[in-house]
Amino acid sequence: MESFDMSSMAASIGVSVAVLRFLLCFVATIPVSFAWRFVPSRLGKHIYSAASGALLSYLSFGFSSNLHFLVPMTIGYASMAIYRPMSGFITFFLGFAYLIGCHVFYMSGDAWKEGGIDSTGALMVLTLKVISCSINYNDGMLKEEGLREAQKKNRLVRMPSLIEYFGYCLCCGSHFAGPVFEMKDYLEWTEEKGIWAVTSGKGKRPSPYGATLRAILQAGICMALYLYLVPQFPLTRFTEPVYHEWGFWRRFGYQYMAGFTARWKYYFIWSISEASIIISGLGFSGWTDENTQTKAKWDRAKNVDILGVELAKSAVQIPLVWNIQVSTWLRHYVYERIVKPGKKAGFFQLLATQTVSAVWHGLYPGYIIFFVQSALMIDGSKAIYRWQQAMPPKMAMLRSVMVFINFLYTVLVLNYSSVGFMVLSLHETLVAYKSVYFIGTVVPIAVILLSYLVPVKPVRPKTRKEE
Repeated sequence: MESFDMSSMAASIGVSVAVLRFLLCFVATIPVSFAWRFVPSRLGKHIYSAASGALLSYLSFGFSSNLHFLVPMTIGYASMAIYRPMSGFITFFLGFAYLIGCHVFYMSGDAWKEGGIDSTGALMVLTLKVISCSINYNDGMLKEEGLREAQKKNRLVRMPSLIEYFGYCLCCGSHFAGPVFEMKDYLEWTEEKGIWAVTSGKGKRPSPYGATLRAILQAGICMALYLYLVPQFPLTRFTEPVYHEWGFWRRFGYQYMAGFTARWKYYFIWSISEASIIISGLGFSGWTDENTQTKAKWDRAKNVDILGVELAKSAVQIPLVWNIQVSTWLRHYVYERIVKPGKKAGFFQLLATQTVSAVWHGLYPGYIIFFVQSALMIDGSKAIYRWQQAMPPKMAMLRSVMVFINFLYTVLVLNYSSVGFMVLSLHETLVAYKSVYFIGTVVPIAVILLSYLVPVKPVRPKTRKEE
């Protein structure tokens, strides 16, 4: 009877039973995280974090999911315990190797594309968490002089205990869809230190309820929009004869709407995870005014800025507003660490970072193509921005035109590129790209080449910061 009810409920919203089970467990992370606030003692909180995360994983994906999660967790902890100087390096490569193996074995991208679900998505988040923990423990051996601010902030001087580590990894189901957060933040949150410390007469606990309700309301709107739009813009249309009978602008418009529709699914998922992290208190990131302490900030929980994505003036802004915490992870643990001291990051560092992101998502041609496209898109957008900044202030109208051109460029290339991310297969990706004459590939390459032919003087440091 229960199976019948689950089947009926799943059918009514157009998802599989497995996806419905995941969604119910995923939404349950909100009350589970709320209950964390009332667990007594630090040890109790760590045990509750680990146990609740493992239970939700079992209910959502089955017993085997926790066995899969144990592999990168064991790799990370063993590397910290056995060989600290190389713990980050070992965990990075062995953790990614296991994740890639699971991607290949389960063909998770195909399952997601067809409306299925498995534990690989949660394993992706968990892999990033154990890698950052190992790297930060490695950084704890280094002197603070010469370290970047992020390294100083997140470095771990002492090795976390096993129960602290398990609590961090599985924290109340936060590994389902993120956001990724740091071990040091988890420990300070649990121990009520740092920004979570409440000193008598000097501090107060921020109320999470208003921000949580906002995130839940946002999730509801996002899901409603997704369910309304997805039947009208199926991904199968790209290979149907009717699509190729349309004119260029209609085909291009369909690509935009397909990408626009798909994004609302991610907005929903990240809004739920944001609500869960906020209500637990972990999402707190300080006060807008430390003196009055009237308005709390919850940036640690934020994984997407919807308007920031849809109205981005430059492709450079996309990593700052889309999958924010993973973008931050990639910047701190890949991008910044492959830049030689005294040198500036260039296209190679950008491409390497995007390649790591592609591999993290899975070894599908669509992912690889999308992230290579992203590197081209961002580099082209930087060129347009440099031209814009090189114009004298008296040419304000022309500068505004360049801003608008950069906006159109970002919309065009982003939605064109995202087709590969959605359809995954090489054949479907190339068919879709070819239908619009590879415009989203040709334009960025043309802009980048033109930037070498029409170079501009380097912008001032202040202007670079604004970028």
